Amino acid sequence: MGGAMKVVIVGPGAIGLLLYGLLSRSKEDIWLLDKTSERASRLKKGGLKIEGLTSMKLQSPKIVSDPGEVSDAGLWIICAKSYDTKNVVKTIAGSLAQDAFVFSLQNGVGNAELLAEEFGARKVLVGVTNMGATLVEEGVVRHSGEGETIAGRLDGSMGAELRDLRELFQKSRLPIKISKDVTGVLWSKLVINAGINALSALTRMSNGRIVQFDGSRRIFREAITEAVKVAKRKRIKLIYDDPIAKAESVCEATSENISSMLADVLKKRKTEIDFLNGVIVRQGESLGIKTPINAILVDLVKTLESGYSYQVL
Repeated sequence: MGGAMKVVIVGPGAIGLLLYGLLSRSKEDIWLLDKTSERASRLKKGGLKIEGLTSMKLQSPKIVSDPGEVSDAGLWIICAKSYDTKNVVKTIAGSLAQDAFVFSLQNGVGNAELLAEEFGARKVLVGVTNMGATLVEEGVVRHSGEGETIAGRLDGSMGAELRDLRELFQKSRLPIKISKDVTGVLWSKLVINAGINALSALTRMSNGRIVQFDGSRRIFREAITEAVKVAKRKRIKLIYDDPIAKAESVCEATSENISSMLADVLKKRKTEIDFLNGVIVRQGESLGIKTPINAILVDLVKTLESGYSYQVL
C-alpha cells in the first residue's frame, strides 16, 4: 500500500467501534460512518472507549454521517446490521471510488450478495470474525473475546486487495487468514449461530446457560442438525467435522457472553433472525428439506420483536 490507506468502518455498533479502535493502531487513516448525524456529533464530542481485553480511549474520533466526506476511501468495512445492508448500499453507492472495495464483516449469510448486486462481485470481500464485542453504552464497547478474522471472495479468487486487507490487520496486531472457501466459513458460523442466537434471545440466557438444560440443549442440537443438512445438500464444505460439538465448545468458551440477538432483544430492537435461522428455513424450503425447529425459532423471535410493547413484566 502506498501512503496511508483511508478506511471507512460503516456502523458504530459493537464490532464497528472495536475495529475502529484496533485498526487505528495500524497508523492508517481510519474513519467511522454513522447513519445518524446526531449520534455522530455526540461520539465525536464525547470520544470512544474500549474496555475489557483491550483498554483504549479515543478522543475526537474521525466520524462522519455524510459518506461524501470520505469518498476517497479505498476500503469500506461494513459492520452494520444485516437488515440494514440494503440501506447501506443506497447510502454509500454514490460515494464509492472506482478503485475502492467493500468488506462485509456482518452476521449471517446474504450480505455479500446484496453488496455484489450493486457494486459488482470483484469489488466485494466478505469475512467472519471471532472477536467478541459487547456495546456497553453509546461510544463504549467491551472487548470480550480474542479471535481470528477470516476473509475472502465468494468465488474464491484472490487479489492485491485481499493482501492489502491482511496487511492492514497485521499492522493492527490482529490475526487474519485469507481463505479460498469463505462460503464454507460463512456457513460454518451460520450453523453454529443457528443453535445459539435465537435460543439465547428467547430464553434470555447467556451462551453457556442454554446448553445446561435438557430442553434448550435438545432444541440447540436439532436446530444445528437441520442447518447441517441444508449445508450438505448445497454441497458446502463446513470447516468443523462435528458442528454440534464445536457449537457446544463455543458456548463453554463464551459462557458469560450474551449473543448479539439477545442484546437486541434486551434493548427491544429488531434482530437479524432473517439472516440467521431464516436463511436455513428459506434454503431448506427451496431444497425440499424440512427445518421445523428453525422455522419455530424464526416465528417465535419475530413474534417477540412484534410484541415488545405487549410484554408482561
